[in-house]
Amino acid sequence: MKLVTYNVNGIKARLPRLIEYLAEEQPDVVCLQEIKCSDDTFPIADIEGAGYGAIWHGQKGFNGVAVLAKGMTPVERQRGLEGEPEDEHSRYLECEVEGLVVASIYLPNGNPQPGPKFDYKLRWMERLAARARVLLDAEQPVVLMGDYNVIPNDDDTFSVRAMADDALMQPESRAAYRRLLAQGWTDALRTRKPKGGVWTFWDYQAGAWQRDAGFRIDHLLLSPQAADRLADAGVDKAYRGREKASDHAPTWVRLT
Repeated sequence: MKLVTYNVNGIKARLPRLIEYLAEEQPDVVCLQEIKCSDDTFPIADIEGAGYGAIWHGQKGFNGVAVLAKGMTPVERQRGLEGEPEDEHSRYLECEVEGLVVASIYLPNGNPQPGPKFDYKLRWMERLAARARVLLDAEQPVVLMGDYNVIPNDDDTFSVRAMADDALMQPESRAAYRRLLAQGWTDALRTRKPKGGVWTFWDYQAGAWQRDAGFRIDHLLLSPQAADRLADAGVDKAYRGREKASDHAPTWVRLT
C-alpha cells in the first residue's frame, strides 16, 4: 500500500494537479490538508471520477482535511480532537481503510510566536498526543499523517538561521513532537532518510523552489504494528515543480 499525505493548499485551485497525481501514481490512501472548502463544496464528483472514495471535514476558506481511498470509501472513526469543545478548526479526521487506521492531520502553524496562536499550537499537540496514546493502546496498524508544521531537526531545513524565530522550529514545538514519537511512533521518512536534507515544503516567496530552500514538515508516523510493514518512504518532489502546484509535495510511505 502506498499511503500519501498531501497539503494541497486549496483543493479547488489544485484540483487538476490532484487528479493528475491520482492518475499517475495510483496511491491507495491519500490524506489531504488545507482543502479550504466547506463540506458542501468539496469536489467529490471529481474525486470519484478518478476512482477514489472520500470523507472530508471542511471549513470555508482555510484549514480542512480529507481522506481518499482507491476504489472504496474510508470508514470514519473520529473528526476533531477532544479537549477544547470551543475549537471549531477542521484539523483532524480519522478513519479506517481495510483494517488500517489512518488520520489526516493539519497541525496549527503557531505564528507569530510568542502569542495566542503559538499557545494554541502547543495545546493542540498535547491533544493529539492524548489521542495518539489511545490509538497505540489499541495495538492496531495506525498511520498518523499530515502537515505537522514542525521542523523536527536542524537538518530538516535549508537554513537553521532563516527559520530560527519561526514557530515551526521553536524548542517547545520540537519537544512536543519528540514526546509524541517517544510514545512509540516511527517517523517513516526519517527512518528511511536518516541523514536529513529531505524537504516536503518550499515557500512561494523568494524563489524558494528554484533555490531548493525548503524544509520538512509533512510527516507520517507509524504505530509499531504499521512500522513492522514499512517498506519505503519518500517525497514525490517533482509535483512541486508543476504549473500552479501546491507549495507542499506529496509525501508517502509504502507498507507491505
